Amino acid sequence: MSTVDPLPDRPAPDNPPGKLVLLRHGETEWSKQGKHTGLTDIPLTARGEELARAAGELVRGYAFSLVLSSPLQRARRTAELAGLHAEVDPLLVEWDYGGYEGRTTREIREELGYNWSAFTHGVVRGRTPGETVEEVAARASRVLTRVLPAMAHGDVALVAHGHLLRILTAVFLREAPRFGAQITLDAGSVSVLAFYREAPAILSWNYGPRLPLVPSES
Repeated sequence: MSTVDPLPDRPAPDNPPGKLVLLRHGETEWSKQGKHTGLTDIPLTARGEELARAAGELVRGYAFSLVLSSPLQRARRTAELAGLHAEVDPLLVEWDYGGYEGRTTREIREELGYNWSAFTHGVVRGRTPGETVEEVAARASRVLTRVLPAMAHGDVALVAHGHLLRILTAVFLREAPRFGAQITLDAGSVSVLAFYREAPAILSWNYGPRLPLVPSES
């Protein structure tokens, strides 16, 4: 992915008071099946639309100074159903999984013969080039150069994808990108980041209509 957007002319503010609200898009047919869904542009299911509306109820009390969405329809539709007027930011697209697009972790592990994960072992090229976790983190870092100044004036919402938001959270927390492997996100969930006692922190994570029974597979 291109990261040609110019940097701001001032560095990020110190401990901005706003909240950073993360909305993972609602369920799709592929997310329901645990398939890696990177750049494939597929719609929400009916259940996914319900989850998007429920996410909108959760964020109703926030005063957003900036709302950004991935350009992919599953994210844009989630923003719309949540009642958010989002500006599209191409840097918020999901991880490009290359040759593993549309495949489940189980299928990939059976092919390779070991316990593969995207975070640990990476992806391979396919019809798209694929990305390393560090390349996704670089995109996330660019997004944060827009987000942090806006948090000085109010709350910010990002409507995007599971792996991208997990890696962005790792960057926000000043952790290594692969820390994202330890924080799963369910479809339609809402999470809140902020600065607490001068340190970046998680205020709420993977909040949804019910507690998860198993980790998300996508």
